[in-house]
Amino acid sequence: MVQPQSVSAREQVVDTMIELTCLSSPHRAIVAGSDSLELYLALRRRGFVRVATTTTCRIPKGQHAVGLITGQNSLRAIEAALGEISQFLSTSAAIAVLIDSRESGFCLKVRTRLEQMGFRIEAGVRCQQGLVLSAYRQGFAQMENAA
Repeated sequence: MVQPQSVSAREQVVDTMIELTCLSSPHRAIVAGSDSLELYLALRRRGFVRVATTTTCRIPKGQHAVGLITGQNSLRAIEAALGEISQFLSTSAAIAVLIDSRESGFCLKVRTRLEQMGFRIEAGVRCQQGLVLSAYRQGFAQMENAA
C-alpha cells in the first residue's frame, strides 16, 4: 500500500519540475532516470501528451524542449541519465534534475556537470524528496557549430 505522504512528496516533485521548466502542453518533454516511468505517467495524468521516456522515443534528434531526470541516487547514475537525455534536447532546452543525495558536494558536482553540457543553472528548490535543480541551455547552438 502506498503511503499518502510519499504520494504527496512525489506530486510535489512533479509540480516543482513543471514550474521550474515552464513546461506546458505544446512542449515536447523527455524523461530519464530510474523513476522515469512514474514521472511519465504522472505527466500524462496531468494532460501532457507530448512526453516520452528515453526508452520509448526512437530517434534522438534534439526535438524536446524540456528534460526531466528523477530517481537517481548516485552521481554516476545522474551523469548517465544526463548523457542519455542530452541527445534528445533542443539547443535551447530546459532541464530539471531531482537530487536526493545529502552527500556534501554532491549538488556542486551535478551543477558542474550540467555547466559542462552547456546548461546555466537557474534555480534550486528544496522538496520533501530532495533538491530539484533547474537549468537552461545557453548558447548551445554556437557551441555545436564550433565543434
